Formats: sequence, structure tokens, C-alpha cells
Amino acid sequence: MKHDATAEAALVSACRRRDDAAFGRLIDLYQARIYGFVKRMVHDAEDAQDLTQEVFIRAYQGLDRFDGRASLRTWLFRIATNLCIDRSRRQTNALEIVPPEEGEEWDNTPDHRWDPEAAMLSSEFNDVVETALAQMSEKLRVVLLLHDREDMAYEEIAATMSLPVGTVKSRLFLARESLQKSLKQYMGAQGVQS
Repeated sequence: MKHDATAEAALVSACRRRDDAAFGRLIDLYQARIYGFVKRMVHDAEDAQDLTQEVFIRAYQGLDRFDGRASLRTWLFRIATNLCIDRSRRQTNALEIVPPEEGEEWDNTPDHRWDPEAAMLSSEFNDVVETALAQMSEKLRVVLLLHDREDMAYEEIAATMSLPVGTVKSRLFLARESLQKSLKQYMGAQGVQS
């Protein structure tokens, strides 16, 4: 999504005037991306829906405090990240490892119904990736998802998480290394030569 500062400023201005149609456009622009990010952070569709709704409630309530130094997208993802971290802290278990729901796949997975073996392998591989993400530390998972799934630049992630750009790069490297290690173990278990 290309950042158009003028259009974004107009949208924010209209939202600040409590223009419900403008806020509806804001939700339409960002809801799917925010939900996708939150779902991968909390691993539960119902919790992800609740947290996504809370992101937009907080955004609506806090629009007067949005200063425009960061993009609207960055600000919304910061709210989402903070809500996910708060939820994680409230959990009784510090690390909740929940495998993906049965039949759940990545959003852009091709349809392999014509090839049952390919579909099974694809589903199994997706489960391995989702499990690896769930086992990853939250600070690494957030950076990986924001960069690789949400196409955020290092600077935007740094602004979202209030971190130096160098820390973002380091965490992204470590996250990818962790994911690669998990995938190598899977590929080795499958007897696939790398």
C-alpha cells in the first residue's frame, strides 16, 4: 500500500471530526492487515477479532493524540502490537504454543485440491511454519511478521515498536534464523536434500 500523506491527512482530519463514513474507510483500509497480524500473534481467531476491534476502538478514541509523525499504518500497528503484548502478559502461561487450527492455511496458499499429496504436504508445511512462529519469542515474531507479512520497512517497524533500526535488523535476522532452523529440521525429517 503506497503511502499518500495528503490523502491520509484528509482521512485523519475527517475522522477527528467524528465523520463515521471516514472512520469506516479507515477501517476498510486497515482491518484485514491488522487482523492478519494479530491472528498470527495470538493464534486464536476469536481473540484476534476482539483485539482487532479494540485496535480500532483505541484509534477512534485516540485520534486527537495522533500527531502524524509516523504514518497512520505505523500508528495502528503500534496499537495492535501493544495490545498483543498486553494480552500475552495477562496470560497465565508466559509462552502459549498453540498449533494452527485444523484446515487453516496461509492466506495466499494455492489451491492444491486436485493433488491430495501436494495439499497434505502444503498443509503440513504450513503447520510447521505456524508452530515455528508460535515457539519464537514475541519480540522476534513481531518484527518478522511486520517485515515479511506486512511489508513494513525497517524504519517503520522501528517507529511502531519504539526501537532503534539496528535492533529491528538484528531481531529480524534472529527471527529468520530461528524459522530457517525449524524448517531445516522439518525438511530433514521429510528426507529432503537441501
